[in-house]
Amino acid sequence: MRRTRRSLAVVVTAAAVAAAGLTTTALASSSPARPAAGRQSTVALRPGSGQLVVDWNKELIAIAGNPGAQPATVHLTRSLAILQAAEYDAVTSITRQDPPYLFSVPAPRDARPDAAADQAAHDVLTALYPSMKTGLDSMLFSELAAIPRSQGKRDGTEVGAAVAARLVKLRSLDGSAATPPPFVPGSQPGDYRPTPPNFPAPVFTNWGSITPFVLRSGRQFRPAPPAPVTSAAYAAALNEVKSLGQDSSTTRTADQTAAAKFWASAPIWNTWNQVAQNLAVRRHASLERTATVFASLDLALADATIGLYDAKYHYQVWRPVTAIRLGDTTGNPGITGDPNWTPLAVTAPDPSYPGAHSTISQAAATVLAAFYGDRQPLVITLGGTTRTFGSFQAAADEAGLSRIYAGQHTRIDHQAGQQLGAQVAEFVLDHLDTHLAKPGS
Repeated sequence: MRRTRRSLAVVVTAAAVAAAGLTTTALASSSPARPAAGRQSTVALRPGSGQLVVDWNKELIAIAGNPGAQPATVHLTRSLAILQAAEYDAVTSITRQDPPYLFSVPAPRDARPDAAADQAAHDVLTALYPSMKTGLDSMLFSELAAIPRSQGKRDGTEVGAAVAARLVKLRSLDGSAATPPPFVPGSQPGDYRPTPPNFPAPVFTNWGSITPFVLRSGRQFRPAPPAPVTSAAYAAALNEVKSLGQDSSTTRTADQTAAAKFWASAPIWNTWNQVAQNLAVRRHASLERTATVFASLDLALADATIGLYDAKYHYQVWRPVTAIRLGDTTGNPGITGDPNWTPLAVTAPDPSYPGAHSTISQAAATVLAAFYGDRQPLVITLGGTTRTFGSFQAAADEAGLSRIYAGQHTRIDHQAGQQLGAQVAEFVLDHLDTHLAKPGS
C-alpha cells in the first residue's frame, strides 16, 4: 500500500507551539524519503524487539484498570495515543526509517532506539499518572536492564526523554483538562436524555472539542444527520433493536447473545490494543514495526473517539431504550411504544449516534488491515471467553452489530460509526505515511 506523505504537524497551531516552548524547527524535522513501495531499505535495523512496546501498552491498560487512576473526564484513548506517539517518535528520531509523527530530535549515531522507546514510555506514563511513579520506575529499570551498558544506551534514553517531554507539554494544551459543561437534556421526540435504570449524567460532553492528534478538528468527518424519528427508516431501525436487543428477546439467537456479552466485557479500545499486542508477539515483530503499528492504531482510535463524541453531542440522539419506551410520542405510525422495554445491557451514558463500538472497531480494523492485510485470522479472548474471526473486518462488523443485540444502538448508529471510523483511520494512515506491510506480511 502506497500513500502520499503529508506532515502531521499541520494539526499543531503556531500558538500551541509557542505556548509549549517549542520551535517550529523541531516540528518541521523530517526523516529522509522512504524507499519506494516494494523495495527494501538497505539501512540495517537497530537492536531491539517490539516486545517492549507491547509491555508498555499492557502497563497503561493495567494502570487505567485501577479504580481512580484514570481521570473520569479524560478518555483513555488520549493516553494511549500519547504513549505510542512518544515511543514512535523516539525510535524514528534514531532510525530515520519513517517520518516522525511530530518530533525528530537530534540523536547520536550510536543511540539505542530500544532504550529511547523505554525512556519515552516511562516518562509519558509518569507524567500522566504521577501516583504510579514507583511502579513505573521499577518497570523502566527492568526493561533497561536487558540492554547492555553503553554510551548508545545512555544516548537513547536522552532521546526518549526529550521526545516525551515535548509531546506531553504540547498535549497539555489540547483542552482535555477543561471541566465538561453540564448537559441539559432535551424534551422533544428524538432528544437525548439520561437513561434508566440509574439515569447517570452524560459523559465526555466536551470531548469532541479537544485538539485532535491528526484530524484538523473533531467535526472533520462528522456524519450526516441521522434519519428523523418520524421516518420509515428510523422506525425500521428502532424496531430491529426493539426485537433483538430486549433482555427477554425471543428473536435474538444464542450466538448473538454471546456476541453482545463478549464485546461488552472490556472497553473496546482495550480490546483492539490487545489484538495488536497478540499480533506483534506472534510475529516476533521488530521494535520499529511494532512502534509504527501501535502509533498508527492509537492515533486513529484517539481521533475517532474525538470525532464520535463531536457527533454524539452535536446531534444528541436519544437511546433506543428511551425511544422505545416513549414510542407512542414520536408521531411515527411505524413505532409502537413499550414503557416496560428493557435492553439486554445497561445503556451507556451518552447519546446514541454514532455508535462507539462501530466507530472504534472500524478504525482499528482499517489500520490493522493496512499493515497485515484484512484476511487475518483472529482469536480474541475477553473475560475467559474466546471468539474467532476470519478477518479484521469480520471482527469489527460483529463488534458494531453486537450493540444492536445488546439493545444499545440502532443500525443507523452502527452504519454511521463504521463510516466515521474508516474515514478517520484512512486520514491517519495517509498522514503518518509509514512503511505499510504488504498483505499477509
